[in-house]
Amino acid sequence: MVYSKQQKMTNAIIFIILCIGAVFMILPLLWMISTSFKNREAVFALPPEWIPKDFQFAKYAEIWTAGPLMSGIINSLIVAITVTVIGTLTSSLAAFAFAKMRFPMKNQIFLLLLSSMMIPYPAVMISQFIMFSGWEWVDTLLPLIVPGLFGNVVMIFFLRQYLYSIPNAIIEAAKIDGTSYFGIYARIIVPLIKPAIAAQLILWFMGIWNDYLPPILYLNSPEIQTLQLVIANFNASYAIQSDYPLIMAASVISLLPILIIFLIFQRQIIESVAISGVKG
Repeated sequence: MVYSKQQKMTNAIIFIILCIGAVFMILPLLWMISTSFKNREAVFALPPEWIPKDFQFAKYAEIWTAGPLMSGIINSLIVAITVTVIGTLTSSLAAFAFAKMRFPMKNQIFLLLLSSMMIPYPAVMISQFIMFSGWEWVDTLLPLIVPGLFGNVVMIFFLRQYLYSIPNAIIEAAKIDGTSYFGIYARIIVPLIKPAIAAQLILWFMGIWNDYLPPILYLNSPEIQTLQLVIANFNASYAIQSDYPLIMAASVISLLPILIIFLIFQRQIIESVAISGVKG
């Protein structure tokens, strides 16, 4: 493809703008990592030291005794893995039902399900807290786990749209062969939509890992708090002492799982964005 001079100039301008935006987005991350290797005095040095003159690794050893960081990581893993694994199963089953099965008022029920996306969480969190409090679930991980076990509306919508690209003839042929609906789901549907499931599962895991509002509502005991609450408590406790390297070291540790997952599965994440634009 041959580009005109005007198109080349336009592409160059767009590239420069995107590079500037990328720099502004990555600078806070680089500053966080840099600060985690400094001492307290170097944090406030002028001009700022982007590369510490003397790398300090002591804070990465100190964070494990400064607060319940390990229990926070374990609690976050319990919530994220349980919800995403079981919730992905129920979401894919619901998507299969809405896309390929026939039952009364299917479209109306699906529209009702989509309408729940327009209700912000703060609008229901008080009534939800009262309900879970009556069940004595406060200060446990159950309020964070149980609602997600029944699926994710965004994932259901995404997988339903993806399933529309699968010919109905495949489903009908399997039914003629005597395969049950669950057999069709397990043997035909899941292998065909595995890339879409993987992409949505990763994005959902990242969202749960970074979630802050529900945990701060329900979790009080330090040993039951998720990682994001532990990091927030680090900030409240050590910012007064200007111990920003300790806070940044804990933040780097909390970022590592998400960063590793993104680097490993970035192809699936990018494909999920592309697929969402062309399926349906």
